[in-house]
Amino acid sequence: MSKRVTGSVFIVDDDADFGLSMQWFLESCNYPAYYFSDTRTFLDSYKGEMGCMLLNPSMPNTDGLTLMETMRTRNIHLPVIMISGQSDIPQVVAAIKAGALDYIPKPCDQNKVLSVVESGLQLASEQHQEQQRTATTRNNYQLLSRREKQVMELVVNGYANREIAESLGISPKTVEVHRSRVMGKMQADSLPALVNFAMELGKQNKAELA
Repeated sequence: MSKRVTGSVFIVDDDADFGLSMQWFLESCNYPAYYFSDTRTFLDSYKGEMGCMLLNPSMPNTDGLTLMETMRTRNIHLPVIMISGQSDIPQVVAAIKAGALDYIPKPCDQNKVLSVVESGLQLASEQHQEQQRTATTRNNYQLLSRREKQVMELVVNGYANREIAESLGISPKTVEVHRSRVMGKMQADSLPALVNFAMELGKQNKAELA
């Protein structure tokens, strides 16, 4: 039997009858569920919990697509499932292009909702694990001295110890010491692992500059 995915479900919909009934249904399936009647209340209440979202894209004031963009700028990584009684092709396309995991028309089939929620929570779990790995890599890199960072950059670019020594004006033996410390601090058990960590750091830097 596969392990049940965990996490909370956040329901954002101006239709209180629907939102509260969906909250009750999910809680009856043993999923923590929280209902919000508008996007501002959700943003003010969210504390970084792992989970997924059921979102009405057609609400007054701030619509669902705008909320998704706000979440992106705030680094809120919740898989989003759009649910609306006004589904049309342009709206579905816009939701999927904005990153929605799925789009379910109202009235909802509860089995369909439960299946997509489970998929959303599974994706959330995978994203959470990836974020933890990314944070560990960044923290490990910050432990390196300036010289160790220089050695790491040259190592992952394919330079041999002798070439690194000539480039930095140090002895090959000193390069070996720095290289060993780099491998230890980065928790890399092989050169390919170190290269992968360096690539991950590069992706992080590009994302922050985007």
